[in-house]
Amino acid sequence: MTDVASARFEALFDPAFLARVNAMTLRIAAAQKGGRLAEQRTTARGQGSDFADFKPYVAGDDLRAIDWNIYRRLGKTFVRVFEERQDLPVYLMLDASRSMFAEAAPRIDPAMRTALALAATVARQHDALSLLSFGDDLATRLRNMSGKGAIVQVARALSEQAPAGGTALAAALTHLAAMRLRRGLVVIVSDFFDDDGLEGVLQALGRLPHRLLLVQMTRASDADPTLLHDLYGDVSIEDGEREAGLSVTITDELIARYRAAYRGFTDALDGFVQQRGATLIRVDADRDVIDQLSPVLANGSIVL
Repeated sequence: MTDVASARFEALFDPAFLARVNAMTLRIAAAQKGGRLAEQRTTARGQGSDFADFKPYVAGDDLRAIDWNIYRRLGKTFVRVFEERQDLPVYLMLDASRSMFAEAAPRIDPAMRTALALAATVARQHDALSLLSFGDDLATRLRNMSGKGAIVQVARALSEQAPAGGTALAAALTHLAAMRLRRGLVVIVSDFFDDDGLEGVLQALGRLPHRLLLVQMTRASDADPTLLHDLYGDVSIEDGEREAGLSVTITDELIARYRAAYRGFTDALDGFVQQRGATLIRVDADRDVIDQLSPVLANGSIVL
């Protein structure tokens, strides 16, 4: 590990931080059948502890599942059927584009803490976690991890993440869809600022067969750039992804146009989430991430 990666790992793999994650839960209405026995509800019937229904006995059924009370009352043989709980495949995508590493306080640091909190929740539930990152391309960092032992590996993989080029989220999502993975939950931790615009991102999200949890890393200055006190007059704006800064003259008209564009951006993202039945959590990069995640994910309060 480099010195930067080692320092980042120490900051991420913090027992006090991880202890606060324990109250968080990720649940979906029904996981796709075909996984390992775990904690997510499915439509499968078989092994399990949760009673689901009765069905008439047929040759080959487990004799231990026969309900003898029904037999004594009705003279017919029924067996108890139980709900089978399985694991949920979770594909956690971290925006590692260069712009996430820019700014005086890089947005990547709270994004990594957010990703680790979600990964630790998934691992603790014994779901199947895959960690991916994207910039210019989609990269798989870890695949099908589960259990508490996975948390340290996730923290290490996150801490070693380097800037991965420009933001090509739409292309990364298209790549993910082409991988034909088992249907599960896709979690994206990003600012959702794609070089080619939001429309392509929303179209690519719409083609995914998975349930979606979008975690948008924001700052108050995203909506109101006047909060950046040095942003006035002739300036050069650098986002870390262009070879040279963008030279602009800040005027009241330009600020008004920017605010309108940003409102359109957030409205489009909100509209997609509502139409798709996805979940969106906005995390302020300048505030404690657990304080912001917990109200949504505490004690299974959200079912995706």
